[in-house]
Amino acid sequence: MDATAQVNDTYVGIDVSKDRLDVHIHSVGGAFSVSRDAAGLEELIKRLKPHALKAIAVEATGGFESIVVAGLAEAGMPVIVVNPMQVRHFANALGKRAKTDPIDAAVIAHFVEATKPEIRPMPDADTVVLADLMARRRQIIQMITAERQRAMRSTNDRLQKSIARLLKALQRELDSLDGDIDGSVRGSPVWREKEDLLSSVPGIGKVIARTLLAELPELGHLGRRQIAALVGLAPFTRQSGKWKGKSFISGGRSSCRTALFVGALVAARYNPDLKAFRQRLIDAGKPKIVAIIAVARKLLTILNAIIRDKSKWTSKTT
Repeated sequence: MDATAQVNDTYVGIDVSKDRLDVHIHSVGGAFSVSRDAAGLEELIKRLKPHALKAIAVEATGGFESIVVAGLAEAGMPVIVVNPMQVRHFANALGKRAKTDPIDAAVIAHFVEATKPEIRPMPDADTVVLADLMARRRQIIQMITAERQRAMRSTNDRLQKSIARLLKALQRELDSLDGDIDGSVRGSPVWREKEDLLSSVPGIGKVIARTLLAELPELGHLGRRQIAALVGLAPFTRQSGKWKGKSFISGGRSSCRTALFVGALVAARYNPDLKAFRQRLIDAGKPKIVAIIAVARKLLTILNAIIRDKSKWTSKTT
């Protein structure tokens, strides 16, 4: 392969493992591997630059992909993170049952060429840091919840003392993280303004607002259907011929969806507009879970419009 050759609409797939990146350039069939470190990333960028890149797809792998995505984005390359489940379904549809890193890279490249997902700007460094802090906060809360459950089950005094010590340490860490998160948000005029806008909606507290700031940077930049699909709150209907199944939601960013569900539960009680909206659905015979999903979706639409218009929430209920 001529390293200086330009190829139109070049799609690249990268399979990320702990120590290695397997790369497949779909349009020319080129494949190579580099180490997942600074030197390997530098080599990757050097080898991809001669191509007229349309999209570089990196499969989400629990965090191993972060440094790769950041490096490619910093180099000005059109990088996108793809859902591994969608890629595997695509591979199954193609009849590709074998699974090795080079094969996965080729499938990823083929997937992004076939689906042509929209390339959006990557979150800036500050947003990535805030997202990491919020993710760590969720982990600490999960550990606190697990220890409290153990305390409820345990009758041994020594175990109870051990659990109490750990809970105390975890609470200190949680307080420290909250301080770091508060400093990050309050240190940024843009984030501070957005947090105040989001928190103006009854049902949206600091934690929910900061979760959306950190993990949904597209808020305010997409249409209501696009943002709902991104979070996993857009309803999909199974239909074949005259048969029509029930609508359901799936996929999307689970942390944002969970935060919005919590917000919806609060808003359905204390936000006059959304409380009335939920009651109308219940009166129409909708199941309560369907009603709360609809409230979460409407809440997201409201938040999206608030950030887009830079205008605080005002009730429409007279």
